[in-house]
Amino acid sequence: MINKYIDLLKSYMKCDYKQMYREEGGTLVYPFLTPGSASYADVLWDWDSWLSNVALKQILILSEANSNEAVKYERGCILNYLSFTTDGWTPICVHRNANIDTLKEPNLLKANNHKPILAQHAAFLIKYDHEDASWIREHFFKLESFVNWYVNHSKHKETGLYYWHSDKMIGVDNDPCTFYRPEGSSASIYLNCLMVKELEAMVYIATLLKQKDVADVYEKERRGLIAAVREHCYDERDGFYYSVDINLRPIDFEKDPIYHRGMPRHWECLIQRIDVWSGFMAMWAGIATPEQAKRMVEGKYRNKDSFNCDAGIRTLSKQEKMYRVVASCNPSCWLGPVWGISNYLTFRGLVNYGFLEDAKELCEKTIRLFGRDIEKFGGMHEYYEPDNGEPVLNLGFQNWNMLVLNMIYWYEGKEYITEF
Repeated sequence: MINKYIDLLKSYMKCDYKQMYREEGGTLVYPFLTPGSASYADVLWDWDSWLSNVALKQILILSEANSNEAVKYERGCILNYLSFTTDGWTPICVHRNANIDTLKEPNLLKANNHKPILAQHAAFLIKYDHEDASWIREHFFKLESFVNWYVNHSKHKETGLYYWHSDKMIGVDNDPCTFYRPEGSSASIYLNCLMVKELEAMVYIATLLKQKDVADVYEKERRGLIAAVREHCYDERDGFYYSVDINLRPIDFEKDPIYHRGMPRHWECLIQRIDVWSGFMAMWAGIATPEQAKRMVEGKYRNKDSFNCDAGIRTLSKQEKMYRVVASCNPSCWLGPVWGISNYLTFRGLVNYGFLEDAKELCEKTIRLFGRDIEKFGGMHEYYEPDNGEPVLNLGFQNWNMLVLNMIYWYEGKEYITEF
């Protein structure tokens, strides 16, 4: 049965991958990749374009297509975004006919930025193009300004962690650790894991461009962030990585009542013990120690009362009071449904730490999930019921769902494309 779905998925992937290609025009001055469904047509999205590109590279191998044809669309995703960068701030999504002035937030220092995946996307393309970084050289200063925006404007001084300014367009829309929380209060594990990899990508690119001093700065920042995430986000009691709340009143002996002065708080944040799938990203980003990863897999990943389900992993543990599976858009529902991207990034973490049987099981679940969907409905959906794999919303969604092909190549023991 699994082979039937593998064949079906491979045939499906070959058919229409070129629908991802979009030519330049309007606000978008470079060709680019769109996630590949009617709901996302002709729009450039941040982490969607990156992960769709990772899948596209695998599809090009499957199709035995000329990969050179895709280069201008792949690089164009990054170059378009950098062309919109203002003092390091970059929009999250851009419609072809958008007014460039309306893309900017009123206060660029207090608005969520493009997710920290631009350097990762560039590094991914460079890695698979014989480490040719020449095309990014003249734009590298803008990439630096983008990453430096996070360092200068979205880093919590006391903990060294990065935080969201609001719950607007964070990617995992209604993650309860951020959703409806006070502005500037959420040091999200999801964001910090992305940032660790973004800094690693900056080190890689700067090294190839022979900018050693720049590489050293980002390497120091990367190491410091890993230490901060391990210190503040790992919970020894539960054996899992969590987001943390940094919305604490400052210690101020001038204003504090006398009752506080004898023993002011000695903690810089409060851990949010909410079981969200993005805790597994600490394995994807290489932050977790081997001992921590073992506890995470045994205590959380394999727990059928929490994350583990027939369709893969729930985006929120079903033991959480906020758990709910509904058809929702703006925000999309991340309160329990299975998403292709959470299955994929968790799979990558399992492989990274040598949990190969668990990775194989997650591959098989994901293959069956998408194979049945195509067999029954003729396409894939955005997210799914955890226990029976029934689709919830948005037939025709492709995007990062196509990463199932990368999982298939790993499952078959073949060389497979990975993100940087």
